[in-house]
Amino acid sequence: MEYMTDDKNFFILYKPKDIVSGDFYYALAHKPKHSTNELFYICTADCTGHGVPGALMSMLGISNLNESIIEKDVYEPHEILNHVRTGIIESLDSEDKNEENKDGMDCVLCAFDFKNNKLEFAAANNPLWIYRNGEMIEFKPDKMPVGKYHGELNSFTKQQVDLQKGDIVYSFTDGFADQFGGEKGKKFKYKPFQEILKKNAHQSMEDQKRVLDEVFENWKGDLEQVDDVLVIGVKI
Repeated sequence: MEYMTDDKNFFILYKPKDIVSGDFYYALAHKPKHSTNELFYICTADCTGHGVPGALMSMLGISNLNESIIEKDVYEPHEILNHVRTGIIESLDSEDKNEENKDGMDCVLCAFDFKNNKLEFAAANNPLWIYRNGEMIEFKPDKMPVGKYHGELNSFTKQQVDLQKGDIVYSFTDGFADQFGGEKGKKFKYKPFQEILKKNAHQSMEDQKRVLDEVFENWKGDLEQVDDVLVIGVKI
């Protein structure tokens, strides 16, 4: 898809804690059989763990996304996450059924219809933010992961929004907000993270990425990076 080949339209800040990561991003242009329009899928995901265990979960998540979208032609984000969750649970079911396995992933899965400026998405534990006309609109996630869950396995929620020219869609994992640093060695937190995005939304996508990276590194200082970091911005 031409839209996403222009690096002026998006940025990806990806900072694994280790050589391999439990955070991953997934991007796929796909035309569902039912539709005349091509959709562009972006998944911003945070799997259980980091390093090698997290990377193995990432591979499981990516393979299930491919199966759902490409092989099964599931096209709505909430249904895709339902399908991926089933695949992950089946893959992780151990022989010892008494052992509670809580592996899975938190994610936001977007399906952009750039031709009609429409966005459908589903969110598992992580929100989606859209910057519009100086304000940040927050879309709440379902409070459950894509994986095993102690509560009832309800369907993920289908969320839709009509996009406007100039909107910036932000998806992210918790690594940036959860990083310890500053003078008191405390977490960065989500409100300051959102303020940084709002303050710099007028800049190019490349400059936004640079600013986020500098803010993160300055905040962290000499402390250890506590988690994988992933932030994606898409400008309409």
